[in-house]
Amino acid sequence: MEVIETERLVLRQQIAEDAPFILKLVNDPDWIKHIGDRGVRTIAQARAYINDGAVAMYDQHGFGLYLVETKPDRKPVGVCGLIQRDFLPDVDLGFALAPEHRSKGYAREAATATIAYGKDVIGLDRITAIVSPGNSASIRLLKELDFTFDRTFDYPDSDKIHLFALDL
Repeated sequence: MEVIETERLVLRQQIAEDAPFILKLVNDPDWIKHIGDRGVRTIAQARAYINDGAVAMYDQHGFGLYLVETKPDRKPVGVCGLIQRDFLPDVDLGFALAPEHRSKGYAREAATATIAYGKDVIGLDRITAIVSPGNSASIRLLKELDFTFDRTFDYPDSDKIHLFALDL
């Protein structure tokens, strides 16, 4: 189901058929370095990852991480969306692009549209974003989107992580 459309992109709910792309994305070295190793190594595990993560969040909260595709060819380039994490009070913006699709403005375009969706459709008045301290590209994008540094905290089962926030 299409959720958000921009000039160049469509953001839609993830489905089981997206498993080959998701398998590739979550095993990208930058994903593993900055987001974490999800232990997804097969198409079947990628389907379960989609179902247990994105689809479960759509069902529970009405939003989640969406697959980002280019228009008009509908080629998947990454994910972007809103996440309700158990350990954070605010909804969190998440995004990641496959390496060959970075530096084309897709992350900014998808994130900008997702923020507007969060405000205008969901009715959020604040969105946060978590980012590993070494992820300079994501930190730079968050600052360009007017997020401000809020604090550093211990991420569950991981290292310290930065929290950025945007009041809408």
